[in-house]
Amino acid sequence: VADNGIGFEQKYTDRIFKLFQRLHSRSDYEGTGIGLAVCAKIAEYHGGFITANSTPGEGATFIVTLPVHQIAMETQPS
Repeated sequence: VADNGIGFEQKYTDRIFKLFQRLHSRSDYEGTGIGLAVCAKIAEYHGGFITANSTPGEGATFIVTLPVHQIAMETQPS
């Protein structure tokens, strides 16, 4: 997912996925600081992870990686 928002410095990448962490004050930008933490937990729950790349003033790109599990079909006796 890519946006054209305010972006952030790469040194804060680990911080943005922690619950209630914000890089700016509430008077500067709205938000609770839980959105990306929830996304990271969902990805983790499914055996995956989320990464982010950003440049201040140019937006950010978030990549969610989930494993692909092969499901063997069981044959039913006839």
